[in-house]
Amino acid sequence: MPLSPLDIHNKEFGRAFRGYDEDEVDDFLERVIQDYEALIRQNKELEERMEQMNERLQHFTNIEESLSKAIIVAQETSEEVKSNARKEAQLILKEAEKNADRIVSEALNKSRKIALEVEEVQRHAAIFRARFRSLIQAQLEMLESGEWERFDEDVATNTKEPAIFSHPTA
Repeated sequence: MPLSPLDIHNKEFGRAFRGYDEDEVDDFLERVIQDYEALIRQNKELEERMEQMNERLQHFTNIEESLSKAIIVAQETSEEVKSNARKEAQLILKEAEKNADRIVSEALNKSRKIALEVEEVQRHAAIFRARFRSLIQAQLEMLESGEWERFDEDVATNTKEPAIFSHPTA
């Protein structure tokens, strides 16, 4: 067990013949007590300061750990956000490609349908022209035939039914 200033102060030395000067020993012990008390106080202050420093060190260590964890979480979150953004961009791109394919397909189908309709109209126009040409030719032939002369005579005499309205075998 270490000595305390009180132990030093209460220490009694035995007397011997030709011993030390009692006043000198007392003065020296008083100085030792004062220095020892100062050292104890200083040691206590240093221990308190060391405890404060350890607490601050622990505090800063905790902050460092928290910051490290926050940085790791931020990095992970950043990677996750990047990954999600890439996935979303790919989905948007695929959707756009689908829409583009659908639009092109619809346009091709409409184009084919219109081409078929144009062919149908051209076919009907050709049939109509052929029929109309046939009709005009028939009318021209009728005009050039003698039927009109008879019609003119019938109209002039107004007695007979016009030949145009009568059956040719009649």
